[in-house]
Amino acid sequence: QKVVQEELDALLEQQGTIENKMAALHRMGPNLQLIQGDAQQLAGMITFTCNLAENVSSKVRQLDLAKNRLYQAIQRADDILDLKFCMDGVQTALQNEDYEQAAAHIHRYLSLDKSVIELSRQGKEGGIIDANLKLLQEAEQRLKTIVTEKFDTAMKQGDLPQVERFFKIFPLLGLHEEGLSKFSEYLCKQVANKAEENLQLVMGTDMSDRRAAVIFADTLTLLFEGIARIVETHQPIVETYYGPGRLYTLIKHLQVECDRQVEKVVDKFIKERDYHRQFQQVQNSIMRSSSAEKIEPRELDPILTEVTLMNARSELYLRFIKRRIIADFEVGDSMASEEVKQEHQKYLDKLLNNCLLSRSMQELIGYYITMEEYFMRETVNKAVAMDSYEKGQLTSSMVDDVFYIVKKCIGRALSSSSIDCLCAMINHSTTELESDFREVLYNKLKQGFPATTFQDFQRGVTSAVNIMHSSLQQGKFDTKGIESTDEAKQSFLVTLNNVEVCSENIMTLKKTLESDCSKLLRQGFGGEQAQAKIDSCLSDMAAVSNKFRDLLQ
Repeated sequence: QKVVQEELDALLEQQGTIENKMAALHRMGPNLQLIQGDAQQLAGMITFTCNLAENVSSKVRQLDLAKNRLYQAIQRADDILDLKFCMDGVQTALQNEDYEQAAAHIHRYLSLDKSVIELSRQGKEGGIIDANLKLLQEAEQRLKTIVTEKFDTAMKQGDLPQVERFFKIFPLLGLHEEGLSKFSEYLCKQVANKAEENLQLVMGTDMSDRRAAVIFADTLTLLFEGIARIVETHQPIVETYYGPGRLYTLIKHLQVECDRQVEKVVDKFIKERDYHRQFQQVQNSIMRSSSAEKIEPRELDPILTEVTLMNARSELYLRFIKRRIIADFEVGDSMASEEVKQEHQKYLDKLLNNCLLSRSMQELIGYYITMEEYFMRETVNKAVAMDSYEKGQLTSSMVDDVFYIVKKCIGRALSSSSIDCLCAMINHSTTELESDFREVLYNKLKQGFPATTFQDFQRGVTSAVNIMHSSLQQGKFDTKGIESTDEAKQSFLVTLNNVEVCSENIMTLKKTLESDCSKLLRQGFGGEQAQAKIDSCLSDMAAVSNKFRDLLQ
């Protein structure tokens, strides 16, 4: 009862608030009626506007349909007039031997909407249109025959202006591939004739000529420059009259002829330079221990230089071709799908990697690497055997001689512009320094600093270490601290300096190669993995430097 009483009291306390709210609701009644009326009026206006918009929209659609039909009618009338104009124009142009104008009329006829022509044939003037079409088709075939014959005649006569004239007409007749094929045939004949002429000059070159040692590299250079000029000269014509993306077809035909001429030059090179025989001699020399039967390294020097020059010219030419084709594809593929772009990239990779030029150079470089390795090892062995020391010098002669040889061999490989060739020679140089040259220094140090008594031995070792540090810091060799002037002691100290300088020379060589390789990569040589290959080789070289330094511990 108490709880109920409390709830009643609470309700009574809210009576005033409830009465105020009820009064407010009564006052809102008239306003709600006004709002209802306005809403109904607004709904009516919206319905009216919607119906009006629907009516207007339907009228617009009808107008749009009428406009499209009008355009179609105009287009049909224009096409019929064009058909008649083309028929009259092509006949007149053929009579006047104005083949460019005749081809333009045929091109216009081929561009007409075939569905419109078909509809026109079903009309009242169908018979006239059929007659016009027949005349145009006959004129088309006649013009194709004339253009082909005229082009062949100009090509046989070597008349370049006429060749280019009819080459420009082929695409107007829808004969893009045939035009490019015939024009490529003409250009290939020009390349072949010039290459044959250059090869004959090579065979007549006097061996005393200053370029005689690299005459085959020069011959390849002339071939590549000739093809490059052809591409530069005729690329604008191909792009203008045949459209972007067609340059690949032209270059593909030219590359076939390039491969034929490269094969001739390389075969002559192999024969005249006895390349295969010298390679076989090198292999035999590697397997034989007798020095009397080994081939003299200096005999290989000129031929190794020429091979690297031949490969460098080939790499430069292939990079030029790649750059031109990529630029042409990019323009033609601007709106193409990703699949088409990937397919074109495959075409390019196949052309560059599988051409006879690439395969021939890979074969020559494969032989070169073996011969260069032999040249380096034998020359280094001679430098070690002829080692000498002059008083006042910090190191013996073999240090400068060996690193001159190593830098020469790596530099020659670098000049080939082949990343694989360069990496191979860096690895061979690293192996030569680590396995052979370091072993020579190690064996000398292993004999220790000579001493006649235990006290001399202690004094000698202390003196040797002090002199080594002094010579490295002051840049001169001072023997005042050594009590004995024995040649064996002097040789030991020189060997210590040799080891230290060798370690420094290797790091200097590594830094130089890093700079040279960066320049090569910036020029576009090498593939995607080129940087990784070079970094790996140079890392091994740095490790060898540390192994030399370890001999001082």
